[in-house]
Amino acid sequence: MHFHGTDVRQKALTQLRNGARNADVARQLNVPLGTISYWKHTDRAKRGECPGRHDPRCTRCDGDLDGSAYAYLLGLYLGDGHIAQSRAMRSPSLSITCTESWLGLMDNCEATMRIVFPNNSVCRVRPKGCWDVKLYSKHLWCLFPQHGPGMKHTRRIALEPWQQAIVDEHPWQFVRGLIHSDGCRVTNWTTRVIAGERKRYEYPRYFFTNTSADIIRLFTDTLDRVGVEWKSLNQSRAAVTISVARKASVALMDLHVGPKY
Repeated sequence: MHFHGTDVRQKALTQLRNGARNADVARQLNVPLGTISYWKHTDRAKRGECPGRHDPRCTRCDGDLDGSAYAYLLGLYLGDGHIAQSRAMRSPSLSITCTESWLGLMDNCEATMRIVFPNNSVCRVRPKGCWDVKLYSKHLWCLFPQHGPGMKHTRRIALEPWQQAIVDEHPWQFVRGLIHSDGCRVTNWTTRVIAGERKRYEYPRYFFTNTSADIIRLFTDTLDRVGVEWKSLNQSRAAVTISVARKASVALMDLHVGPKY
């Protein structure tokens, strides 16, 4: 990954504050357009400005954001989502990548995007072996301040106070979004000797796997808040897997989350 120095960032911000176009600054300084957009967003946020006011309405800026839908979409974004911007597009795009077999998940994702972004079109793009549920909006910087240069696990991921308030109000939707992106519900089995005869015994279990320690912490903190017992599995790889296996906790997850479909 290439990191740009403070002097390059300051030159970019000076030009942006003077009205230069993002694409022109990116081209002149040889910096990715998405990075320039992110720098502009954080600079305007620090100065108390709301990015994206020229886009047709923003549910967060205008105070009518659906908290339940947003909590679910935030979970999907932190798991399998990414924001990108190219020189060919005037607005950044949000993509949630779904395995092509999860048709119900794609439907839920698309419906949720339409609730959070009621004035934007949602489409599906098919890369090889999966689908991206996608939309374009200048207000993505407002709603997903976690965006930044590089992969999520290489940078700090923390919720803003207004996001944490929404997650506190709708914790199950947040957990549901994370499970539906980077998690799963499986049926494990073992054998037991009952009345002298060995029989097969099956039991359900939830898993959540992510490489970002910050996202893992957001997930487990929310599980603690809703009374779900969990444990971290010992693994040699970089990713961390959280397991929910106790009967009462699985029943809670089944009631509020459920498997992908």
